Amino acid sequence: MATVPKLTDALLTLESRVATLTLNRHDLRNALTGSNLIEDIVTTAEWVNQCDEVSVMVITGSGSAFSAGGNIRDMATRSGDFAGDVAECADRYRKGIQRIPLALQAVEVPIIAAVNGPAIGAGFDLANMADIRIASESAKFGETFLNLGIIPGDGGAWFMQRLIGYQRAFELTLTGRIIDANEARELGIVLEVVPADELLAAANAIANRIASQPPKATRLTKRLMTIAPRMELKDFLDVCANFQGMCHNEPEHLEAVHRMLEAMGRK
Repeated sequence: MATVPKLTDALLTLESRVATLTLNRHDLRNALTGSNLIEDIVTTAEWVNQCDEVSVMVITGSGSAFSAGGNIRDMATRSGDFAGDVAECADRYRKGIQRIPLALQAVEVPIIAAVNGPAIGAGFDLANMADIRIASESAKFGETFLNLGIIPGDGGAWFMQRLIGYQRAFELTLTGRIIDANEARELGIVLEVVPADELLAAANAIANRIASQPPKATRLTKRLMTIAPRMELKDFLDVCANFQGMCHNEPEHLEAVHRMLEAMGRK
């Protein structure tokens, strides 16, 4: 059994090839700044890529919120991550919260966000960095940066328009309005909305189904899904050919084929 890294403000478990990261600063509504959550998320992402026993990563929050994003009290006092002149503040963003999108984009396994409550500002962006989002009925989403006179400094404008298109992402970002879980589902932000007490079970049902697939092919498929939008078809097909050659030479491929043949023989 793999040893999970020790985190400061989050909890990490590994069971049946599913790594579950729980943001655990409910006293701060799981704000990403003014806590150690940035470091915890980045550490987990890097560990997942190195751990062959992980096939899926689930991110959720403890308490009533998924994540409130930035710590508004620190903004008010120009302290912590928000202190200093333009150059100093920009440097803190690069060395701080901007490490999250880069780390999560590099994660080789599927990421599922189980959004248990409000996902606001950078918390909304964190959810959008996942491959799949499942929301509880109490979840709310808001790209609220402009309401505070700031921009989505963590890359939110990049993620959202790729998720739901430029026009709708523009409207949500420029109005700063907060939407409920049902509207988020209608817009294609979340895949499912479930009662709060069924959230983790719903997320784990998908996670466990993915985790039951051949693990090396799962990682390669995730990589294909993420690189496809930025490649020309011919170049993409060349990558597919190479990846497929790798898969055909993996023992897990023949094992899966034999299982399929056995299942067909029983019918």
